[in-house]
Amino acid sequence: MEKTLIAFQNVWKTYQMGEVEVNALKEVNAEFKKGEFTAIIGPSGSGKSTMMNLVGCLDVPSEGEIFLKSKNIASLEESDLAALRGKTIGFIFQQYNLIPGMTALENVLLPLEIQEIDDDIAEKRAKELLTLVGLSDKMKNRPSQLSGGQQQRVSIARALASNPDIILADEPTGALDSVTGKEVMTMLYRLWKENGKTVIMVTHDMHLAQYAQRHIELKDGEVVRDEPNQDQFCPEY
Repeated sequence: MEKTLIAFQNVWKTYQMGEVEVNALKEVNAEFKKGEFTAIIGPSGSGKSTMMNLVGCLDVPSEGEIFLKSKNIASLEESDLAALRGKTIGFIFQQYNLIPGMTALENVLLPLEIQEIDDDIAEKRAKELLTLVGLSDKMKNRPSQLSGGQQQRVSIARALASNPDIILADEPTGALDSVTGKEVMTMLYRLWKENGKTVIMVTHDMHLAQYAQRHIELKDGEVVRDEPNQDQFCPEY
């Protein structure tokens, strides 16, 4: 039986813009199950970024409920939510969000240090992850000494550091050229296919969305389509 990791129940997100209320999401119902590769798609302004923040439990809904591992995120203390989020979700951002003054190894170690993992165990895991993403020879390099693709690989290794159930990727190839972007997408595909990770990707790019097995399409804050992707792209590697 597939296990539901995140569930949206009648979720609304409303922002106050001066005297006007803007509904960024309207009555969204969706479940994200363990082992799925889902793309959240839609044009600019459709509510993708709002939904990403809610999927990542970085925000709470205005109305409705969101459950992360059966826990209602709105009812958790911020410290408890941060701990649950840190163990459950690994984030990959368009702009990498690496710390400039730290080496690749130190950036990957960061989430493990936050969780107070034993130093020797943490360093072993960080080195294994950097080797997994093909950067065994770049561990001591700082972000400025790495290409965009290499920085995103560090970001992926960091996202995997806590061995999360879910990888949440926000336009993961947005700052990369097409060849490097394909390498990063192949890596995400392999993490889903071979390592059993649940991947949730937010993108406006339908070419990237073809890597996913399921599409959730947003328009004006509403889910207008939620169905399997019959034309899923399977990269050669």
